[in-house]
Amino acid sequence: MSAGSTAPKPGDPGVRTGRAAGPGRGGSRFGRLLQDGASGGPAFRLVARWVRRPLLPAVRLWRRNLQVRVVAGTLLMSLGVVLLLGLVVIGQVRNGLLDAKERAAQSQAAGGFSAAQDKAATTPSAPGAQDGGRTGASVNWRSTLVEQLASGGQSAFNVVALSLETGNTASRGARASGEVDPTTSIPAELRHNVAQGTSTFQQPARIHYTSGKESEPGLVIGKRLNDADGTPYELYYLFPLTQEEDSLSLVKTTLATAGLFVVVLLGAIAWLVVRQVVTPVRMAAAVAERLSASGLQERMKVTGEDDIARLGEAFNKMAQTLQLKIQQMEDLSRMQRRFVSDVSHELRTPLTTVRMAADVIHEARVDFDPITARSAELLGDQLDRFESLLSDLLEISRFDAGAAALEAEPIDLRQVVRRVIGGAEPLAERKGSRIVVIGDEQPVVAEADARRVERVLRNLVVNAVEHGEGRDVTVRLAAAGGAVAVAVRDYGIGLKPGEATRVFSRFWRADPSRARTTGGTGLGLSIAVEDARLHGGWLQAWGEPGGGSQFRLTLPRTADEPLRGSPIPLEPEDSRRNREQAAAGARLTAVPAQPAGEHPALSVPPRGPAVPRGTVDPTALPGSGARVVPRPAAGGDEEAGAGGEPMASSRAEQEGGTRGR
Repeated sequence: MSAGSTAPKPGDPGVRTGRAAGPGRGGSRFGRLLQDGASGGPAFRLVARWVRRPLLPAVRLWRRNLQVRVVAGTLLMSLGVVLLLGLVVIGQVRNGLLDAKERAAQSQAAGGFSAAQDKAATTPSAPGAQDGGRTGASVNWRSTLVEQLASGGQSAFNVVALSLETGNTASRGARASGEVDPTTSIPAELRHNVAQGTSTFQQPARIHYTSGKESEPGLVIGKRLNDADGTPYELYYLFPLTQEEDSLSLVKTTLATAGLFVVVLLGAIAWLVVRQVVTPVRMAAAVAERLSASGLQERMKVTGEDDIARLGEAFNKMAQTLQLKIQQMEDLSRMQRRFVSDVSHELRTPLTTVRMAADVIHEARVDFDPITARSAELLGDQLDRFESLLSDLLEISRFDAGAAALEAEPIDLRQVVRRVIGGAEPLAERKGSRIVVIGDEQPVVAEADARRVERVLRNLVVNAVEHGEGRDVTVRLAAAGGAVAVAVRDYGIGLKPGEATRVFSRFWRADPSRARTTGGTGLGLSIAVEDARLHGGWLQAWGEPGGGSQFRLTLPRTADEPLRGSPIPLEPEDSRRNREQAAAGARLTAVPAQPAGEHPALSVPPRGPAVPRGTVDPTALPGSGARVVPRPAAGGDEEAGAGGEPMASSRAEQEGGTRGR
């Protein structure tokens, strides 16, 4: 045994299992980080845990709460709209304030430049004065001009006059009003433009003061003029933008406050609106969960006449209809179970009487003529089959009524298998088959009901012999982790696709024309799968046309312990598909067809490597297409004519068991 299988939970539909997606399959790296942490070193895993710990509750809330997603989306979209609208409004207000300030500044500066030019034209120069005298007169004239021009500003603007000569401008007659620092307040680029041209130039700048006053943004407008002596100089108007900046800050604050209020208000509105829709949906989900938990009396509370109210009314009508249908089905199922139970009990008394009379006739058959003697034998055989069918019907009725009890105790499955094989050997000899046991070197102990387990295995072994076409039957035992398993393999007619689950249906048979040579009732496998479920285990089937079949019984080591896997793969190693996929050099011994009338000893598939007990976890074994047989509906219509379980009487060597397929 080199591989195992991973089976679904008991009661799940019979489907082939597949391997889970690995770390590189599907999903973003961030999603994998939130789920199970990406593979990496210890430091990376530690960081991943730190990141996942605060994010997992938020991600879980986001995935499960529709109201949170809608409100969060509304808030984000509202915030985006408010930000966009705020940027547009602030841009428009800023441009408007700057344009208005620029027009007013240009008008004020143009008047000042004109007044300075007029004053220079009307002021006479001192004739015959030296250069030093002209310079001093020019400086005094500019000082007077700056004071006169700045006097009309009333702190709305300041005036600066600078000489065109390079070097120390302060010694060359730099004059400024309002304690403005002319050397740092006038940009060098603007001075260069003014010195090179005769037009009016302007440029934004920071206005600095010599008194320690904090600098402020402003607009500087300058022009080159001539003083009373005809000497060119630079005249600048400096307009502070403090008021405009304060106005813009007020607008920003107002917009931010209003935007925040609007976003919160929209979020609250979205919360209330979505709550009106989500709350009935949540109520419907809660009622549906209670309905699924057999709370058939649950109904939704309906108020109003809107769409939600109509949904609630439709839901209540559906629930009422389902309740009526379920009650009808329960009543019908209860009547069927009671009918079967009553009929089975009532038939026992006349059957006992008929049995006694048949035994008397059977014992006296030697005195009868051949035809009457044969009739007596047939009567005894059919009475045996009738008694077996009656016992099976009683057992099925107990399962349907939930009255079957499990008497579990620690047992060694090897002893159960030996008893089953001992009872089936006469039938195997008559069929020309051998029953080979593999994996019985070590104890295979589990807490189980010995009577029920023996009944299951007897049915599987006798069915395998019956359908094995004279070839060997292999019984394999294994234990690993918290599970034990027994697999019965035959090399007969096999199963067609889809028959691996139908084979457990009551009275089902794959070939209705096939004769019941062993006198089965057609309920053996149905009872066997119920016995397996009663243990909390699995009874599963695999087969391929012409390649035989394998039935596997998996039980937990300890009663009430959930199964996570099986130590034996459901699909055997010598199946047609596994042989085609086998590695080069690995050969499996084939089971040759036997000539009619000859049944020599045949080779069986080689035994896999022994697996130490407790060293293999069934959940770690690879999947092999395990299927769990769903529970058939009580009282359902099955196809009549299925094989069943052989009789547990002393006449088993004469009858055997017919597989229900």
